[in-house]
Amino acid sequence: MLKLVPHNVRRAKRILLRSGKSPYDVVPVEEALHRDVIATNSGNLIFSDASHKILETPDTEVVSNGIRTDVNAAGRINEEYDAFVVPLANAFRPSFEPQLNRLTQLIGKLKIPVVVLGVGAQTGLDYNPERLKPMEPSVRAFVSAVLERSASIGVRGEFTETYLKSMGFGDVEVIGCPSMFMYGKELAVHKREPALTTDSLIAVNGSHNAVKSQGMDRVIRRAHARYPHLRYIGQNLSDARQLHWRDLSDPNSRITAMPTHPDHPMYQEGKARVYIDPVTWIDDLRSFDYSFGSRIHGNIVALLAGTPATVLCGDSRTLELCRYFDIPHRLIEGLAKNPEDADPARLYEEADFGALMGGHQERFERFTEFLDKNGLQNTFTHGDGGAAFEERMGSLSFPAGIRPWTDMDITSLTTRFGWLYGRIEELSKDNTKLKRELARAKSGAKTATVVPAPAASASVYRRARRIVGRPIRKVIQPGRG
Repeated sequence: MLKLVPHNVRRAKRILLRSGKSPYDVVPVEEALHRDVIATNSGNLIFSDASHKILETPDTEVVSNGIRTDVNAAGRINEEYDAFVVPLANAFRPSFEPQLNRLTQLIGKLKIPVVVLGVGAQTGLDYNPERLKPMEPSVRAFVSAVLERSASIGVRGEFTETYLKSMGFGDVEVIGCPSMFMYGKELAVHKREPALTTDSLIAVNGSHNAVKSQGMDRVIRRAHARYPHLRYIGQNLSDARQLHWRDLSDPNSRITAMPTHPDHPMYQEGKARVYIDPVTWIDDLRSFDYSFGSRIHGNIVALLAGTPATVLCGDSRTLELCRYFDIPHRLIEGLAKNPEDADPARLYEEADFGALMGGHQERFERFTEFLDKNGLQNTFTHGDGGAAFEERMGSLSFPAGIRPWTDMDITSLTTRFGWLYGRIEELSKDNTKLKRELARAKSGAKTATVVPAPAASASVYRRARRIVGRPIRKVIQPGRG
């Protein structure tokens, strides 16, 4: 029977959000690493989860697209959604150009509004855009496509605003990053201790580039020697796979100075973590006294937890955000030459959070005005302030932060091998199916789908080993890694 909907019942607005996963999706660690739900960097989930919470109102349903850019899905998106919201970080950088072009192709086929939250350009601390010159056509095409479907484009800070306006784009607004508005206009960051001591619980973070070429390795090594309770928090997918599987197949594994590398002392002491879910990340950092390092979202998480933090800026993407939000920061190039200046106790003493908190409400209002201008409601103005979101999140049980795999107890092995066994079962069934299809193709069944021989003949073990990065050998014979 056809179900009639009363004409006075308004359909909820449906927003498609570019994000690795919905905040409500509880994904086991092994599956999360296999699927890469963090889109290579767990910092991505900080601003996508914040965007989800902010945009979810009684009249609005928010759906994650799983970070995939499927140009062929444009027709379905036009039919099923009322807007496509795209939170971005440093998307205007050469290494992201292929993804940016695919996103432009998809947007070009959409007939619904497209709203970009906090996109940024990445260059050096001198804000010189010369290195972005080769990709300027891609940036122009993307921004043009967005502005044809929205009132304005939201950017991270002063450099990106100047960069886009120099190309002739006028409808550019500095809104920062939505992650900072996870709790709306509320942001309280206070020093709970007058000074840091050797008993202080301190978090440190850093990108592979900062560790390899900007001197963060010396900063971390010195802090590790002085502060027994220092903990390193990584963000990359490769970091997580090294911690959970001891997987050294990624090129990042060549950087042995990273505390997520199995050869690093902090790994061996269990003093490294990677988080798959922002909620556990924020909760854990509530107990810390201080956070510092070159990862902007690693330190934003601390601020959201009410924990003082200082960003060591190594490029324009971190610098412009720190300047916009008045986040305490220092330039990493100066600190690397004299690691004494990067001592957590000194950075903590110098950090002042007055401007950060004092200007937060004004920045929040600017952000919500941007949403209003682009036809988007927010939970703090049009909803319950995120109460339902927080209640639902509180009812879910998310996996804890990933720790270094240094133990050989039965529980640790059972969990990992159980997942591997399940994957082998799936691959066995898939392999059997491929062999049948290949046999039909060889027998002359012209309608059968022909599968290339290498894919069909590959053994289950070899395929499983590629997926998990040879974890078993790395654990049983750790010295060979």
